[in-house]
Amino acid sequence: MALYLIGLGLNMKSITREGREAIDKCKKIYLENYTVDFPYKMGPLKEIIGKKIEEADRKKVESLDLVDEAKKKDIALLIYGSPLTATTHITLMAEAKKMRVKCRVILNASIYDAVALTGLQLYKLGKVASMPTWKHNYSPDSFMDIVKQNMSMLAHSLILIDIGLDFREALTQLEKAAKIHEVKIGRLIVCEAMGTKNSRVYYKDVSELKELRSMHKPYCIIIPSKMHFVEKEFLESFD
Repeated sequence: MALYLIGLGLNMKSITREGREAIDKCKKIYLENYTVDFPYKMGPLKEIIGKKIEEADRKKVESLDLVDEAKKKDIALLIYGSPLTATTHITLMAEAKKMRVKCRVILNASIYDAVALTGLQLYKLGKVASMPTWKHNYSPDSFMDIVKQNMSMLAHSLILIDIGLDFREALTQLEKAAKIHEVKIGRLIVCEAMGTKNSRVYYKDVSELKELRSMHKPYCIIIPSKMHFVEKEFLESFD
């Protein structure tokens, strides 16, 4: 018996052969559905998997029920991208180890791989920041502290966007947070639905980005720091 954390990659067809073989041996299949806006519908994915899939929300995953289930039978948790990009999944792996439950991690491509398509040099990326959705009387802007730290090291800032957050609203939040933290924002890099047929990279000012149509999800924003001329030339080819 084991718990399998299986990366789905970035599009519906990118699950690996290793992942498919693990799914075939599992008695129950869960799909983690709370850390990303999926770029495809669940119906076609279920057809590709060929087995019944039960969606697992944050409460289900964080309760560690999956580890308990894996004591009795092989359980799979399907995760968009690569399994260990979210700390919750690392916690699952750690808890399985404590409870002496075998845990197998099957890696795949993630946004951390896909952002290389921008032409940025990956070793120049700094700490990754997450932008939450602002609500009434709750507008956390601490992600901008990470951006400032990165800028002090001349590192680029990858900002992951909260599930469900509209693109234009994300730009507005970014502008407001930058103003509060006195961070000057120039041209931004936006990565749209990377790894899918709708994949696209933009390198534009905020005002230009706001004129775009609705963005396919998931998307992320990169605030570039000082760029090598090769990075800059590559990015300008997206105009």
